Amino acid sequence: MLLLGAVPPMVEMAALVGFGLGAAQALAPQSTAIWPYDSYHDLRWLLVYHDSWPAFVAGLVVVVVARGVLSAGLTALSWPAETPRPSMRQLVRRNIEVAALATVIISPWAAISVAFSAVALSWYLFASVIPLLVIAPFLLRAGVTAHWWKGLPSVQLLLWSVVNFLVITAAGAVIVSVPQWWRVPVAGLAGVANGLLWRTTVIAAVRHERPRWAAVPVTPVVIILTMATAVAAPSLISVASGTTGRWRPPVTAEPLPATVPYAVIVLAGFESGWDGQLPADPRVAHFSYAGVTRDGRPLPYAPEATHRSLDSSAALLAAQVDALHRRTRRPVALLGESEGALVIRTYLEKFPHSPVQAALLFSPLIWPGRAYYPPPGHEGWGTVAGWELRVIAALTNLTKAVDASPDEPFVRSVIVEAPFYRNRILCPVPGIRMMAFLPLVSAAEAPSGEYSRIPVVEVPALHGGLLNRRAIHERAMRFLAGQPVTQPWRGYVVLQRLGAAWQSPPLVLAVNPIWSTSREGDPALSGRICQPR
Repeated sequence: MLLLGAVPPMVEMAALVGFGLGAAQALAPQSTAIWPYDSYHDLRWLLVYHDSWPAFVAGLVVVVVARGVLSAGLTALSWPAETPRPSMRQLVRRNIEVAALATVIISPWAAISVAFSAVALSWYLFASVIPLLVIAPFLLRAGVTAHWWKGLPSVQLLLWSVVNFLVITAAGAVIVSVPQWWRVPVAGLAGVANGLLWRTTVIAAVRHERPRWAAVPVTPVVIILTMATAVAAPSLISVASGTTGRWRPPVTAEPLPATVPYAVIVLAGFESGWDGQLPADPRVAHFSYAGVTRDGRPLPYAPEATHRSLDSSAALLAAQVDALHRRTRRPVALLGESEGALVIRTYLEKFPHSPVQAALLFSPLIWPGRAYYPPPGHEGWGTVAGWELRVIAALTNLTKAVDASPDEPFVRSVIVEAPFYRNRILCPVPGIRMMAFLPLVSAAEAPSGEYSRIPVVEVPALHGGLLNRRAIHERAMRFLAGQPVTQPWRGYVVLQRLGAAWQSPPLVLAVNPIWSTSREGDPALSGRICQPR
């Protein structure tokens, strides 16, 4: 049993180390994890690495059958000796059925995980993992008992499902912390732990003969409710990330300190809005996603305006930078949050000769563009993931004031230009003073590896809303005034490693024809950003 639990993670890890795909190596221990983490492992690989509907269907059949057979073997070897065991044929059939069911249940969350890989927003990661914790104890009995769908799981099953989550998390963190070939035995040790957990959960399920509420179909109800939350997840993410609605941070509500030598443009994030209220200081301008008037004044905009492509937003920013520079005769500093930070970085790439001399990036996305899905009517890598996300978005839009789509220009611009955004967001730009303010929660956004080559300030905060904080505003003003900015927190790398196991595997740049002509390196392979082109 322990050998069967250890071998698949070691084989997967050896293949990943040999291929050099370091950004996905933390997933290997999940190949023999208990339900539903094993199926979650399989689906993330499959949703990223298929390039057509036939390829996905064929891969799905192979994955479901292989998962069912492996789980049946682990179940049989874990069965308590004093209890009669079903035949191996019965166990294989039952576990294949469970693997198929788990695929259906977990598929929306695996698709949301792919969305996280595309836009690198940590809320999507949390939204895809938390439901697994909820349904895990209910699925643990599925491959063992015939009436697993009735009654409540035991406290033991609840406990062991949480333990497996912690084992997977810790194993992923250790794997990305040790040298490459040491990762193979570490994956094997994690597989041994998985084997022990299979034994404890099978024994607990077999001996749990009289569950509470034994006549009530509790598990189907929990599964349906959990799957339904996939529809609500995008709306909750928009609210939780603090990027929606009207936005008036201190930099626009108050005069700039006299020590700041710049004129300043402030860029809000995704689905923000602006009513046209002018900043308190004439040296400050609010970037408009709707453009400017004939005399160069930014126009009010609605949240839908933020859905435009990053190239388009960068062109609008160029016009507003030039207008502010002409009006104030000062060098320009750019302050952008979330999507606004991406607009700044796109602008600095597309318009290298400009009046901009400083840039501050707040809650920038880390390593976005790690997944791909083609536009409707086309096939390519991630085809099925794209359609799942479209269905989820269509259902979500029924309850939202502002419709969103996985194919809107902003998202597609990140995906299509993934080689640049995966590599260059936190890279220095010649002639520009730069600093990034990173919320600690965003540490879960990036695979383990290099994430910044510009000075960063780590902030114990969630994504979005940093510019609204008084302490952050004061640090930003000190930076603009040329004063040193301290860094009191150093927990980013630790949290980055702890989140490594729960990310989708990145699509290698070279395999996607859309990306393969890029001169950028691939951090998914090298673990390094800002490499020479």
